[in-house]
Amino acid sequence: MQARVLILTLIAQMWCIAMAETQSPNLIGRWNVEITFANEQPRSLRFDAQGAGKGTFELLDPRAKVWGAATSSEAKWSQEQGNSVTFSGPVEFMLGNVGRDAGTLVFKGKFETADLISGEVEFSPSVGERPSKHGTFKAVRAGGG
Repeated sequence: MQARVLILTLIAQMWCIAMAETQSPNLIGRWNVEITFANEQPRSLRFDAQGAGKGTFELLDPRAKVWGAATSSEAKWSQEQGNSVTFSGPVEFMLGNVGRDAGTLVFKGKFETADLISGEVEFSPSVGERPSKHGTFKAVRAGGG
């Protein structure tokens, strides 16, 4: 009788340990990213995270239609311990109806859930001697991703 109780107790403990060990969320997939820079209008982009740390950014700016179809740029990403992620790549934000603000976005965040990442973002202009812009972001996994 004691052997059965001991075996059942061990099985229950092993089950609890297995349930407590959660897998790290997977970054691979399509993400809708909302960026908020201090004192500026929000920006949106789509991030498609692919295998081997590769991906693409596509700006979601209705004004971009002035320049034709939306273009994508190469991005890269890494996933560290503790559910931390970093992704980055070049972008060109629209300035008014005729200008572009080219630079590099670097996102550093953490998974809040398997389908939500939040953190900080930095935009470093590639032209001129302007300072970097800092802000926050939220990335939500797109349906079907």
